[in-house]
Amino acid sequence: MTSLRNGVAIVGGGIAGTALAIALARRGVKATLIERETSWTPTSSGIFIYANGLMALDCLGVLDGIRSAGWVSPDGANLYLSANGEPITTTIYPGMGGGRVPPIVGIRRVELHRVLTSAIAELDIDVRLGVTATSIVDRPGSPVEIVLSDGNSLSCDVLIGADGVRSQIRTRLFGAIEPTYTGFGVWRSTHAKPRDIDVKIMIMGVGIRLGIMPISNDQLYMFGTTREPRKPHYPREIWHTHMGAKFADIQGPARRLLNEITSPEHVVYTAVEEVHLPLPWSKGRVGLIGDAAHSSTPFMGQGGAMALEDSVVLAEMLAGGGEVNDTLVAFGERRFARCKFVQDVSRAVGEAGALEDVAATVARDARLRSQGQADVDAFYERMAEPI
Repeated sequence: MTSLRNGVAIVGGGIAGTALAIALARRGVKATLIERETSWTPTSSGIFIYANGLMALDCLGVLDGIRSAGWVSPDGANLYLSANGEPITTTIYPGMGGGRVPPIVGIRRVELHRVLTSAIAELDIDVRLGVTATSIVDRPGSPVEIVLSDGNSLSCDVLIGADGVRSQIRTRLFGAIEPTYTGFGVWRSTHAKPRDIDVKIMIMGVGIRLGIMPISNDQLYMFGTTREPRKPHYPREIWHTHMGAKFADIQGPARRLLNEITSPEHVVYTAVEEVHLPLPWSKGRVGLIGDAAHSSTPFMGQGGAMALEDSVVLAEMLAGGGEVNDTLVAFGERRFARCKFVQDVSRAVGEAGALEDVAATVARDARLRSQGQADVDAFYERMAEPI
């Protein structure tokens, strides 16, 4: 059995990196977290976490904090509406853990980050902010040596890149592997939550879809998907104008929220990209997790959940002993099929939500009525399998 006397270094302080540091510390493994930003605060609006991601947060010991900071769906309902606000159907997401874990929680990303970093502080995990890894040397028989941009260095038994879609650690391992642009864009905005909205809502239009999700008792966020061929550039100062124009046909509960968007500070726009890294996800004692290995489209709300699951699984495997090289290879093999399944389903859902032919959208909505719940049940039956 290999001892991790020098611990694990993690590059990237997002969901994957913070979760891995917590999971390792809970198992008695030293972790050092390296984050390039000096202001350690996420900039995007909200996130919804389904039961499988919440199960991983429970394993990290932070589920109660997440529940307190976010909005817990009372019944797991997802209401589908047409663009004019007419009901299409309602599907129900399942909980897990014998009812202990709710079906879905919406939460501000800054609050998710606060809960995770509070656990990091409580566990006294070593965090290095405002630095990057400028040199990595992995020689057999010696610790992995890392030189940081501030001139300091550290030794570790394992280095994990949790540094996102444009991972610098991935580039060091495998060369330049660019994310794949999907042809979609996502528009997000945050609002005060009206009292009469206490459910997740998806509004299905022609070529667009728009979601409404409470993220606290007094806030919600909207997330809209549009087809954006050729990856256009939208100047930040007119994001609000573009979002208003692209969703101008949407009525129902979203209309009053869309009318509130009057300045660019209200909107975040991102081009949707994926990362499809073939196995192995590691080389020697350096490996990748989360978006650095398998970034997904956001249409199933599973990107964060996959990163959380990665962290729980990898911490368990590393703490179990064995040669680190073999453990990292085995980790990728254990996670690859599940992460690819999520990528494939999420992309298909995004395509269905962006149909631009009226007759095709009518057929899509009819299928939602007849098959939507069965599709949800089948997906979450897979998500309930051991990770």
